[in-house]
Amino acid sequence: MKPVMDINEILRQLPHRYPFLLIDRVVEIVAGEYLVGYKNVTHNEPFFTGHFPQKPIMPGVLIIEALAQATGLLAFHSIGRTDHRDTLYYLVGVDKARFKRIVEPGDRLMLHARVKNHKRGIWVFETEARVDDQLAAGAEIMCTERKLAS
Repeated sequence: MKPVMDINEILRQLPHRYPFLLIDRVVEIVAGEYLVGYKNVTHNEPFFTGHFPQKPIMPGVLIIEALAQATGLLAFHSIGRTDHRDTLYYLVGVDKARFKRIVEPGDRLMLHARVKNHKRGIWVFETEARVDDQLAAGAEIMCTERKLAS
């Protein structure tokens, strides 16, 4: 898969940095419609030290955060924004979250986001995270972009 956005482009778009950047590549994107990206989950992730040492699994809230970062990239691409210098993208709601499969070291977490609605600065997305074509998690995610105070 040739990336549409590699890590350098993602770093230009999102303000997140290690250890909180949770998307490695974008492989498909259509402005105003959908995005497909992924996070390579490795044993070196800092959260695995405590979640759980005897059976490391990726916390569900971080799967939702990875999906939210994917929605940010899709929203910014959809409006033609090219960097994160003067705005932040805030998570304002998560509905219908469900967790169906654990995510563990060695998995490639495929992140799917589809625009459901965009009105008055609020974006609503239908999202799914998959591993080996199996649903790991899904949620409806609402976000908004806000200017940074000067």
